Amino acid sequence: MGVFHIYFSILSLLAPLLVVIGVGTTWGKLGHAFPAQFVTVLATTVTTPALVFNTLVTTQLSNEIMATVAGATVLALALCMGISALALKLCKLPVRKLLQTTTFPNAGNLGLPITHLAFGDAGLSTSIAFFAVCSFIQHTVGVRTLPSADGMPAAWKSPILIASVLAVACRLFSYTPPQWIMESAQLLGSMTVPLMLLGLGHALALIPAAGLRLGGIVGAIRLVAGLATGAAAAWLVGLPADMIGNVALQMGMPCAVVSYMYARRYTDMGDTAAGAVLISTVVFLVLAPFLLWLLGSPVAG
Repeated sequence: MGVFHIYFSILSLLAPLLVVIGVGTTWGKLGHAFPAQFVTVLATTVTTPALVFNTLVTTQLSNEIMATVAGATVLALALCMGISALALKLCKLPVRKLLQTTTFPNAGNLGLPITHLAFGDAGLSTSIAFFAVCSFIQHTVGVRTLPSADGMPAAWKSPILIASVLAVACRLFSYTPPQWIMESAQLLGSMTVPLMLLGLGHALALIPAAGLRLGGIVGAIRLVAGLATGAAAAWLVGLPADMIGNVALQMGMPCAVVSYMYARRYTDMGDTAAGAVLISTVVFLVLAPFLLWLLGSPVAG
């Protein structure tokens, strides 16, 4: 009874996130108009950069810790890419076509709200640093592991990257932006999580189920390899125990929706990637209370 009580207590804390995802899914299943392109562009070019800038400028974490988190992110992704490639090869699945699906977690529209819930404001700062690095690598190195992905636009002009660089510059030079800029960034950034969760729910409603069998294998690789490499990388670079849990949780997120979009566009494994996103997301949400307890989240205490 004690275990079930803890599980459902943590699940109740996740309920607001699940409700918003559910609204997006229901909206998609009912066939109501949903400006997915508008929501995606707004979130990636305006609200998320605002959230990144505001969080990185105002966080109480030291520059050294933030740099260490960035290093842990790079190491974790490299380890995960290597292990995923081996696992895909052993499962006789096309490595190049599915490698970015197994390597990159949904660190944005699921990772940010869950790590904020699990580890508070300090957790959000850590996950913002993780997300900024992960997003940049996925849209530069990751997408170019795909066949026929030549000609992809470079990510050097990414608004998220620009916001990260500006925030880091403010911290390094001890510059405090004007209050109106910070309040504007905070207001715009506050839209990010609801937009991302609605967009995730809507995307899940439209994902085809044709690739569920192989998608289950790909999703399992993502969850297991991600969680293990996240914890290992954070420990290797010497992060504190609570931040090890945070990085492990971010790396243990399900397959990113954007991975499905890339696989659909550049390979013939779109249905498999879609199945991986769907199954890994459902499994993660079911196991999330247990993971928060395992990784030492204060909400599980």
